Amino acid sequence: MDDIRDQRAIIDRRALVGRLAAIAEGDRRTEERAAVLAELKSALAAGRTEVRRRFEGAADGRQAVRELSFLIDQLLRTLHDFTTTHAYPLANPSAAERLALVAVGGYGRGELAPHSDVDILFLLPYKLTPHGEQVVEYLLYHLWDLGLKVGHATRSVDDCIRQAKADMTIRTNLLEARYLCGDQELYQDLRRRYAKEVVAGTGRAFVEAKLAERDERHRRMGISRYALEPNIKEGKGGLRDLHALFWIAKYLYEVDDVATLVERGVFTAAEAATFDKAEAFLWSVRVGLHDLAGRPEERLSFDLQPELAQRLGYTDHAGTRGVERLMKHYFLTAKNVGDLTRIFCATLEAENRKSVFRLPDFRIFRQEIEGFRVDGGRLALAPGRALPEHPLDMLRLFEVAQRHGLDIHPASLRQITQNLRLVDRDLRADPEANRLFLEMLTSTKDPEGGLRRLSEAGVFGRFVPDFGRVVAQMQYDMYHHYTVDEHTLFAIGILHRIEKGELAEEAPIASRVVHQVLSRRVLYLAVMLHDIAKGRGGDHSELGAEVAQRLCPRLGLTVEETESVEWLVRYHLLMSKTAFQRDMDDPQTVADFTSLVQSVERLRLLLVLTVADIRAVGPKTWNGWKAQLLRDLYHRAEEQLSGGLIAEGREARAATATAALRAELTDWNGEDIDTHLARGTASYWLSFDTASLVRHARLVRTAEAREQELSLESRIDRWRAVTEVTIYTPDRHGLVSLLAGAIAGAGGNIVDARIFTFTNGMALDTFWVQDAEGGPFERPDRLARLSVIVEQTLGGRPLPDLDQRFRAYKSRFDVFPVAPRVLIDNNASATHTVIEVNGRDRPGLLYRLTSALTELKLQISSAKISTFGQRAVDVFYVKDLYGLKIAADPRLKSIRARLLEALEPTVTSAQPPAVETETAAAQ
Repeated sequence: MDDIRDQRAIIDRRALVGRLAAIAEGDRRTEERAAVLAELKSALAAGRTEVRRRFEGAADGRQAVRELSFLIDQLLRTLHDFTTTHAYPLANPSAAERLALVAVGGYGRGELAPHSDVDILFLLPYKLTPHGEQVVEYLLYHLWDLGLKVGHATRSVDDCIRQAKADMTIRTNLLEARYLCGDQELYQDLRRRYAKEVVAGTGRAFVEAKLAERDERHRRMGISRYALEPNIKEGKGGLRDLHALFWIAKYLYEVDDVATLVERGVFTAAEAATFDKAEAFLWSVRVGLHDLAGRPEERLSFDLQPELAQRLGYTDHAGTRGVERLMKHYFLTAKNVGDLTRIFCATLEAENRKSVFRLPDFRIFRQEIEGFRVDGGRLALAPGRALPEHPLDMLRLFEVAQRHGLDIHPASLRQITQNLRLVDRDLRADPEANRLFLEMLTSTKDPEGGLRRLSEAGVFGRFVPDFGRVVAQMQYDMYHHYTVDEHTLFAIGILHRIEKGELAEEAPIASRVVHQVLSRRVLYLAVMLHDIAKGRGGDHSELGAEVAQRLCPRLGLTVEETESVEWLVRYHLLMSKTAFQRDMDDPQTVADFTSLVQSVERLRLLLVLTVADIRAVGPKTWNGWKAQLLRDLYHRAEEQLSGGLIAEGREARAATATAALRAELTDWNGEDIDTHLARGTASYWLSFDTASLVRHARLVRTAEAREQELSLESRIDRWRAVTEVTIYTPDRHGLVSLLAGAIAGAGGNIVDARIFTFTNGMALDTFWVQDAEGGPFERPDRLARLSVIVEQTLGGRPLPDLDQRFRAYKSRFDVFPVAPRVLIDNNASATHTVIEVNGRDRPGLLYRLTSALTELKLQISSAKISTFGQRAVDVFYVKDLYGLKIAADPRLKSIRARLLEALEPTVTSAQPPAVETETAAAQ
């Protein structure tokens, strides 16, 4: 602790000892404990305040954890001395009554975060004596009363040695044991016996255990170090990974600092500096996170990131937000930690050819492949072949390893990392280098894995500088789960899985048409480049298309292929926006879509790209519902592009649908079927498959036979991860709003809706509903509550208050700015005005929007509900009460203003909107 400046400003131990001695000498012994505790609390609070003040000024987390450790050291020593001198003095202690206080774990390392546990070992020569028990209890009760979280153990030296041999966690804790106070000879005895009886000859077992523990931790926390809400302690590339390296180094080399590893040849001076910078940064983040959260928070969650960035001095500039700069620094640091791990393992393997650090052996009988050597089942650069003379090897090594299914030797990765400057303009212009890169990207053997290794080594970002710009680039929203580079690599891997047929069940059309595209190179390049321009400001699709125009010729693509890649990057969001935000039963929707797509080949490419992109966003982003919408759009567009579907054929298609329905209703007489068919319109018959039309027909027939004013039917669709709720009731103005409010009040989230009014004046509205986790709304109690709330709402009872659900979302969503936006389009449909509303998602939003439309005296014919993290994009196809589009500018302005008002974040008590009959409204 010698590097701590002005130690007495943190805690003046001499003064504290004097004050405690004065208390002990006082007359009121019964009040002694309370007075001692008050002095200790005061010293602890003052010390923490001083450490926090220093951290706020310098943002030096590593210094802060040392200062906090020093503060606790001094308090423990003071309390121990008081206990053995005043509380339980012992004039002539026997050998059995010796006691030492030892810091272990992270505290033993001299690093203590603001809300971390204080791990203490009460070290004994033999078993605990009555006097020792009094001392330990007195110490612990005071520490607990101070509010410290104490992890403690009371063991003899023999116990420590025996348990360290049997338990790797205890062995690791004792590895960092540090003497605090008490019998120092006892502590030295523990150190000697630990080195001789535990460490000696067990290096291999310790390393195996630590690496296995690390792998299990990574599996538990998530395999990607680029998750957008990382665990900075336990996550991949976090502090625990650095600790694991240090534990192994300390165990094998008996070192106490990283600088000594340079002397031992394990790290270069530059690598040791990288370790030092990574540790300093991660400690600063962790200390700031603990202070900000007021608890031992290790997860860097979205709601904490902005303020933490501000506290650590990350400001907004050059079009980049401070929080994005903080997170990019974090992800680059996590990558450096991974690099250091590989380098460390390579050094250990070089020292011990039988080391456990090697990855699983491959049965390789050749010792040389295409000019590279095979070492332990991994491909390595050939000895004596210098990279400066052969820079192409920096790509060729990865391509050969990918083609032969080999991993790359860590020592070679280290050489490449140290020579990244060789990936320069000349190498980027080399046709052979570009051919090798394209071969890796389009390989039938794990392109994701090959490119991931290339990226981890730093070669990818140097060879394709535009990709280098998105390495560790955060997408600061609730929709994306990974950084841009990680999302891109995942998307390439998903494309490969689609091509192999592994996703045939989840994405059957994409899995079929991927084998019909004319150029695999176009598809793989488009996936690699679709988000390449994220974080530059402006439309990333447009900017990415410009990147494609420059890069594709360099990689050897033809003019035609380059044009296709450029188009796919420019319009890579077109299919998802159309499928999720437009009414595909409106002929204009498909016509507008196909006018941009123009060919079946582009349609196939776009479908596969869209599936790969959505699935790579995060683990729960893709579901059967989205898959169905994309399939519907694909089939309709394919039919139109191939000349099979034109708007004039709408009535013929409706006739085909009604004929199929008639064939299924075998238990109905002809008159009943004719009556039912006369109720519907072409739009209705074309909006559902035959099975759904049959269910509706039976629902309507039962309702009329029983003279029911309200009929509700729910059907769980697990493939699409939704519950289909169909409601048959007399139509009225504002009905959609009432139903949306009722569903929200029951806890459901509406993801799509189909709204129809039959010629008999009855409404048949279908809503597809999910729960808050994005799964089917299927719990029986919730479905029962939904039926009750719908019935009560239509009967005039006020809707449940949505404030409670909104507050549960508010704190987490508020950190993401979502500019409210209302777009009104009279060209997207021949018969309807299309209103697109963008705003922050929250429970009851659809209710508020539909209530506003009701107040505006608009009829909602259909609605498309989409959610992208915190952003909701709801699209409504509307007419006025006379069945016409809304054309007058003043009317359009009032609609826009009212909807913007509905997007305001406050949720008021939900009440049904004022309901007027169409006749009254028309007057």
